[in-house]
Amino acid sequence: MGHAPQTVHITGLEGVVPATVIDSGSHPGNATTFVFLHGLVGLNQHWEGVVERFCATARCVMLQLPLLNLAGDNCSIQGVQTLTARFLEDYLDGPAVLVGNSFGGHVALRLAIERPDLVRGLALAGSSGLIEKSMVSDVQVRPSREWLRRKIGELFFDKKHLSEHDIERAFAELSTRTGARAMVRLSKSARRDHLGERIGQIRCPTLLIWGREDIVTPPEAADGFLKSIPDSRIVWFDQCGHAPMIECPAEFATALSAFATELAKRDRDGAGR
Repeated sequence: MGHAPQTVHITGLEGVVPATVIDSGSHPGNATTFVFLHGLVGLNQHWEGVVERFCATARCVMLQLPLLNLAGDNCSIQGVQTLTARFLEDYLDGPAVLVGNSFGGHVALRLAIERPDLVRGLALAGSSGLIEKSMVSDVQVRPSREWLRRKIGELFFDKKHLSEHDIERAFAELSTRTGARAMVRLSKSARRDHLGERIGQIRCPTLLIWGREDIVTPPEAADGFLKSIPDSRIVWFDQCGHAPMIECPAEFATALSAFATELAKRDRDGAGR
């Protein structure tokens, strides 16, 4: 993409955590910043197909936290929320639109509820927080490649998007005691953190981007968010699973561009009153 990753150090609930950041796109003073948050086995690179199509529209910041290396108090949905909030406070000049997939969407929702000063809007894709069929429902202590191929494959409608590199990376990370323990702790922490009626407290504009064939956070999860978040709308992708930014990057970027235009119009209309 032409933008070099940089390492930033974030103070969490327990010690300092290194994160990888890729900052790209437009940087005029009034440009809306979109911050991309990945899921439990996600990477910044999983957003690249969207960002390379969208970064002419807005400033795009991809934040990659080493989720499977977290330990102690940092290794929870609350811990990751704290790390993300401190990054937003220290790295950005104002509120951002948080674009979150799966666990990353859950973190974004919690921030919109508890730190609305940091959140200009939400774009949620396959977010947990209401309904989730967890990747670790039948987790193995030392997962085999075959188990990982099956579980990661469940994220996609079209299995051509299943990456052998992702399988090998997950196998290496989850074969360590730290990685396996972090995966279980983070997943259980998210599943226990059912946001329920708290979702209705969100006041920022929210775009839901959902695959109709998502079996991890199925369509009824999206319907629940749509009914509960007052200022929300949804874009459905047919023949798409839990990771629409990978299966449908062009369509995802188009949806974000329309959302960015809508937010800019709101800002102009508000300024003109």
